[in-house]
Order: sequence, then structure tokens, then C-alpha cells
Amino acid sequence: MRILPLILILCLSACIGSEELKESNSDSEKQNQMRKLGLIGGTSWHSTIEYYQYINESVNNHFGNNTNPPLMVYTMNQAMVHKFQVENNWEGIANMLIEAGSNLQKAGAEKVMFCANTPHKVYDDVQRKLEIPIIHIADATAEIIKKQNVHKVGFLGTKYTMTENFITERITDQGVEVIKPIQPEEIEELHRIIIEELTYGKILPSSKEYVLSIIQEFIDQGASGVVLACTEFPLMIDEEDVPISIFNTTKIHADAGVKFILKDI
Repeated sequence: MRILPLILILCLSACIGSEELKESNSDSEKQNQMRKLGLIGGTSWHSTIEYYQYINESVNNHFGNNTNPPLMVYTMNQAMVHKFQVENNWEGIANMLIEAGSNLQKAGAEKVMFCANTPHKVYDDVQRKLEIPIIHIADATAEIIKKQNVHKVGFLGTKYTMTENFITERITDQGVEVIKPIQPEEIEELHRIIIEELTYGKILPSSKEYVLSIIQEFIDQGASGVVLACTEFPLMIDEEDVPISIFNTTKIHADAGVKFILKDI
């Protein structure tokens, strides 16, 4: 009679083991379905870390464990990028991005992302040379702004993104009004803060106060949100600092990357 309970226990253990094996196999299948994403970073490496962290944390949270995505990172030489910007040599920057994208493509990436706003100035030139799509930061940002039902936003970035329309036009095309600093001294100071401080990981209280004063000008003009269109600004400004919606392009862009990675799951 003692044999019967033992048999029942063994059968129950086998069933539990079988179910655990099925769950394990299911998880493995889902993990194998993740899409490969390439990150073109280094502009700056401080914000590239934010991309890498956001994406890995989101995939970990999705699976409920420490599953990491098939993510590839190509780090560009920021000193060379800044040199080309000063020289107005955007063809040189495009060639750097093409080389990075091509290497990621050869490594198996199915899509790539520029981990910064300003490189999108040459987005079209780079996309023409790659066989795989580039996830555009402005398209992802415009989608989130519309989802939050915000119709007017302030816009902060490098002098290139603030004085040209390669980012803002893709947002206004979605019916969102964008206001930017227009005073040359404001544009130059914001650019200086990015290039001389934030890209080196420096957060100075006086500079933060200056940026917040510009955001207040946007609020006075009726903006109900502000786009941090330089991936370094979120290192300085967060939601607790202002009374309006913050659109962190680093986080938004990274989330778009996560959606791609998990698309088939």
C-alpha cells in the first residue's frame, strides 16, 4: 500500500517537470524570435549608455528575468564628428554613419538607430546607402506627442536641430506646433552647454537654471510640452523640474527600438 503514494508523487513530479520544460522551451522560442538591432552611438557615449540601459531593462521586464536582447553597438569617434560639424563637413559625418551602419548590417542587424538627434541631418543620405531601415528619432517622438494629445511643444537641441528643420518638420507634419529659441545668443548658449558640458558628463547648476529659463519661455508662449531633442539634455532635465510634459527623445527612441526587437513576440 505504501507503493501507491510513492507512485503518485513520482507521477506528480513528472507532470510538474514536464510543464516547467514546456515553459522553458516556450521562453527559448520567444527569445529566439527577438529581432537584431544595431545602435550607432558615441555621440556622446554618455547618452549611448542611456540607450543601452533603457533597451536592456525593457527587454528584461518583458520576459520577467535577465533575458538580454541581440543588441549591437558601434561607437563613433565623437571628436571627429565635432570636427566635421565645425568644418560644416556633413558629407564626412554621413560617411562615418554609413560605415557604422554597414558594419552593423554585416554583423546581422535588421534595423539600426542613430543614438542622437543631430546625425539625423544626414538621415536620407545614409539610408540610401544601407539595405536595412533606420528608425528615425523624430517619427518616434511625434507619435508619442500625439498619443499624449499635446498640440504645442517647445524644442531644445543643438544649434543644428534648432536652426534647421530636419527634426522639427517631421513633428509638425503630424499636426504638432513646434516653437524654438530664436535669439542667437540663446541658441549659442544652449549649444555650448551641450558641447562643452553635457557631452563630457558635466551637470552645472547654473547651466541647468539657464535651460529651465528657456523652457519657462516656452510655457509663457503656450507650450504644454517640451521636446528634449538632444540626447544629452535628459541627463540634466527630468519631469520633476518642469510643470509640463517632457518628451525625452532618448527614452522615446529607445522604446521604439524595443518595439522592433519584440515585434514578433
